[in-house]
Formats: sequence, structure tokens, C-alpha cells
Amino acid sequence: MWSQRSVVDYSLQRKATLRALRGGHATVMEDVCDADPYLLRAAKFHGEPTDRPCPICRKEKLTHVTYVFGDELGQYSGRIRQTPELERMAREHGEFRVYVIEVCQSCSWNHLTLSYVLGDGVPRRPPRRQRTVEDEYS
Repeated sequence: MWSQRSVVDYSLQRKATLRALRGGHATVMEDVCDADPYLLRAAKFHGEPTDRPCPICRKEKLTHVTYVFGDELGQYSGRIRQTPELERMAREHGEFRVYVIEVCQSCSWNHLTLSYVLGDGVPRRPPRRQRTVEDEYS
């Protein structure tokens, strides 16, 4: 990605978690396979499939779920985005942070794999909040 910066790779933390599990210092169901139902649903309907097998169950390929957060995104902060959308967003916004989570839909393994900042660096005001269906009921 052309404006990717402040990259944090969580692969060492992932390896430590898997080592703790294999060493008996963590349990599968309570410590590592604890994906929130909303995250599992997001992976099912909005995730991007990978070629990597799940490190726990090895039955299913992992799915990446990408979230974006930033003040300039306004009410759209915290939403799921597909990778192709990120480049367009990077050209439209000054700065926002991207979080990529790997999820196994079979055993509920989930781990933050990568985070980075995108944007062209030019500060902008957040967009005006648009009315949504939820506003009608509040």
C-alpha cells in the first residue's frame, strides 16, 4: 500500500501464544479459541479468505477481518473494510489505523496479526454525520 506506515507485526506475540498453548500454560477454549460471536459473523460474511491453515484445529483456512479506525472517518470508524477499499480510502483521508485479525470459523481461534496507519497525511475534518435507520428509533 502506497502510504502504509507505523506497521506493527504481531507474529512474535502469535508464536508466544501458540508456544504457551503447546507448553500447557494456556487452554484452547478459555485462552485462545475465544472469538466473539460478532467477530465470527464478520469473518463469515465480510472476511477475506487466506491460504493459511488454522494453527489450532488445522481443519479450516484462516479468514482475515480488516477494521479501520480514525477520527477523520467519523461515524464510519470501527467498520470492516475489504483490502481493495483501503487504497481509495488512503487517498481520501489524512490518517486512519487499520487492524487485521485472523479468525478460524471452525474453532474460534482469533489473533491480531497486523496494524498500520494509512492516509495521505493531510488532516481533514470528519464527515458530517448522516442519519441512519437507527436514528429513527432513538
